[in-house]
Amino acid sequence: MAASGKAVALVVGAGSGLSASLARLFAKQGMTVILAARNAGKLEALARETGAETVACDASKPADVEALYDGPVRAAGTPEIVVYNASGRVRGPIVDLDPAEVQKALLVSCYGGFLVGQQAARLMLAQGSGSIFFTGASASVKGYANSSSFAMGKFGLRGLAQSMARELAPKNIHVAHFVIDGGILQGAGDTRGAARGPDGMLLPDAIAQTYWDIHKQHRSAWTWEVELRPWVENF
Repeated sequence: MAASGKAVALVVGAGSGLSASLARLFAKQGMTVILAARNAGKLEALARETGAETVACDASKPADVEALYDGPVRAAGTPEIVVYNASGRVRGPIVDLDPAEVQKALLVSCYGGFLVGQQAARLMLAQGSGSIFFTGASASVKGYANSSSFAMGKFGLRGLAQSMARELAPKNIHVAHFVIDGGILQGAGDTRGAARGPDGMLLPDAIAQTYWDIHKQHRSAWTWEVELRPWVENF
């Protein structure tokens, strides 16, 4: 809780789409919002809209994550909710992938989640409560052809979330993993929505509302994982 008496929300891997919807929802709930991204400059308009603080942070680098928590987060107060929304991928046949680029993708998708989740857990354990959420994908549970790097990263992130949930739930910290199975609509200019028909893509505001609903679950009935997909999506 911040010194101002407002609850704090941290979103790492912020940008347009889901993270923007999360920022708007958290701000609407009266929370102090911190948005972290490698390119914080792209968040200026969203920050003006929501009153959020923006921070430049490469979540795959321990020093950046430590600076995020030791600086802006410490100043704001222990977060009530932390969302890890960053990911990386390299597409292509397994025989053609550049190992260095795959390593970068894994560091963002999985290792960054560990770094952010570890720091969040330390603060929340001292506070005695909190929610740590990880954004996954259909690749979290199903490896697709030509998408091995994304599957590795998302499988790893899911394993991290599951392990943290089992460790931290008995200590009143709610850890959850969200399998986003389908494309997320990125705004009015996203033509993919029209091509896929009515409700063919997930609306980011609807996803954000589910994150909030999971955050507000009574601890007698917590869930560690939820799948979200359009009703017309094959699975």
